[in-house]
Amino acid sequence: MTDRQDDVDNQAESGISRRDLLRSGVAGAVGLAAGAGALTASNPGEAQPRLTGAGDAHSPELAGTKGDVDLSVFDPTAFLKDFDYGNVSTLPSGQTQREYQMVAVDREIEVAPGVYFAAWTYNGTVPGPSIRCTEGDHLKVTFTNAGSHPHTIHFHGIHAAGMDGVFEIVQPGESFVYEFDAAPMGFHLYHCHALPLKRHVHKGLYGAFIVDPPEGRPEANEMMMLMNGFDTNFDGDNEVYAVNTVAFHYQRHPIEIEQGELVRVYLGNTTEFDLLNSFHLHGNFFRLYRTGTDLERYEWTDTLMLCQGERAVLEFTYDFPGQFMFHAHQSEFAELGWMGIFDVKPRTVV
Repeated sequence: MTDRQDDVDNQAESGISRRDLLRSGVAGAVGLAAGAGALTASNPGEAQPRLTGAGDAHSPELAGTKGDVDLSVFDPTAFLKDFDYGNVSTLPSGQTQREYQMVAVDREIEVAPGVYFAAWTYNGTVPGPSIRCTEGDHLKVTFTNAGSHPHTIHFHGIHAAGMDGVFEIVQPGESFVYEFDAAPMGFHLYHCHALPLKRHVHKGLYGAFIVDPPEGRPEANEMMMLMNGFDTNFDGDNEVYAVNTVAFHYQRHPIEIEQGELVRVYLGNTTEFDLLNSFHLHGNFFRLYRTGTDLERYEWTDTLMLCQGERAVLEFTYDFPGQFMFHAHQSEFAELGWMGIFDVKPRTVV
């Protein structure tokens, strides 16, 4: 049986869409498993997880299931600041070279407590590693396909045609080496470009690709946020939304920042099946640098809409301490997992 046929059979078995869940009267992600077949359990023989809410629409318990995901496997809090600078060396010309090892692996991931998704991953996680370098560095990325389907890596940016990751299909068990000089500076993405494209992206084959300007950016508390979603019943709609994969993680585990410090968020949209995703910051405005390719010109706003593959760099400081929400401004997305909290601590007095 084909992988796609498995999806169709699972869809027919559950037959419950995200809108069915929202209409059921259970708030947002509270109703993610209103029907036993709506989500995928790690053991098909076990009862499906049933998400039940705490009744408070702003409660960290809103994600539904009790407990937490296994943070020893993937911790979205650690992922925020886990930038991969590669194995660094200097070429005879004096140019900096950075080498990366990327492996495509089929892996089940936990997208909410007790809720699992059969993913295709780079290096075992969704999103894949956040690759970071400086404009002009020579990059050497060795890609090995240890998965069950043909895959590639398509890097956004400027490079030769043979390094574009579109026609250089890497079959299971094979490898390919991508080599190019990093350009232009900015916040880019990488993702699989094998067909069907929407399936390979939705299954988890994507990650961030940051090219720093040679002079650097002003010092800040930097963090990576990739907005994504998961179609757990294969009906072409996402039942779970998140930033960095785990629904409501940053509501259960608020992100601590300090009053008055500069915060820089690399925000990208890798959501499949929806035309747009969004980011709204409570109690504040941010400087919006689209694609991060300009250090001077910016917009001043509190809400941003991004299409799939679009990204931006957001910079802000909080004048007041306390807890401030951030979330998608599509209410449905927020109720299905895309919601978090910045916990602003009072400024440290030296």
